[in-house]
Order: sequence, then structure tokens, then C-alpha cells
Amino acid sequence: MPPKRALEIRPGDHNTRKWHVALTEDAFLSFLTHGGDAAKAVFGEGSLFSPFLFGKFFDPADAFPLWDFDSDALLSGLRKAKKTSVDWAETDSEYVLRAELPGGKKCDVEINGDKTKVIEISGQWRSQQGSGSIRDWRTGRWWENGFVRRLELPEDANWKKAEAYLYDDGFLEIRIARNISAECSTHQRNAGPGESDTD
Repeated sequence: MPPKRALEIRPGDHNTRKWHVALTEDAFLSFLTHGGDAAKAVFGEGSLFSPFLFGKFFDPADAFPLWDFDSDALLSGLRKAKKTSVDWAETDSEYVLRAELPGGKKCDVEINGDKTKVIEISGQWRSQQGSGSIRDWRTGRWWENGFVRRLELPEDANWKKAEAYLYDDGFLEIRIARNISAECSTHQRNAGPGESDTD
């Protein structure tokens, strides 16, 4: 596996204006038609940031319950055509997301925790147009300058124990620990080493 570097996962900044401009299907298709190769690389078919990744239009700024779905089933058409590198899975101990970043771009990973657990992956693919513009690119027509994918975390995800890595080959990997219930831990302790409580 290629070398990787850890990314800092920050708590969400609670900017209420962030992502408030909704991306509609018509606006996206018009943008993609005129956006050139760079826009197609970021938002093209099979990209984690494509509004059509899940088979129909879905604004990537709206939180999607990714782990409620099986990646093989949801992405079967894209996988057969070898048009996606997005994958997610869960084990007994964690949730994992792996995806290629557009052009190996850098990205920010934020987790908005507390009552609504949402992980947000975003970054800029183009600098803002216009001189002297200091406005936050995320508060307007964000897709013209950046990308985002917001994902709902499962109930048992421990967002405080999340890790994110960017590999030299341009892949992003996010691992989120699962809360292990007290009941599960008790069964494992009572069973003893090498035994299960179902023997």
C-alpha cells in the first residue's frame, strides 16, 4: 500500500451559512456542461462528490445515510463499468470509507457531532474568481469552487475516535470506531478466551 499521511479531523465550525445554497439537478447539469475537464474530474461519474453517485440526483451537501446501504448493491452498475473507486464497509469494530480524491486534491474532514452525527469531506478544486474576494466559498454556489460530501454517521459510530488518511496515490480513507455496547463486552468477558457464549 502506498505511503499515507494522517489528516486532522476537526469538529464542525457551525457556520450556519455553509452549504445553504442548494445544488439542483438543472444547475449541476448546466455547470458540468460548461465547467470543463476540471469540473468533470471532480464531479464526474463515480466520484464520491458526484450528485449522481447513488443512482439518482442527490445534493452532496445534504447528509446521506451511507452506511444504511451496501456498497456492492448501491454501486453495482458503476463497479461493473469500472467507473468508481468509492467503497465503504463496516466491521464489528469500525466503519470505513475509501475513495479517490479528485486529482489527489487536499481536503478537509470535519465531524459535526452531538445530536446529529455528520461527517463532512470538503475541499477547493478551484480558487475563487474575482480579486479581493474574501467570502467563504462554502456560503454561495459552492460547487463552482469546491466539493463536499456530507454523510450521516450510524447511531453506534464513535465520532470522537475517527481517523482520516490521505494516501500518496490520491485515496482518502476514513475510519470511525464503533461504540461497543456494554452487553457485548459482558458476553465476551463471560465467555473466556477462545470460547463463545453460544457454545
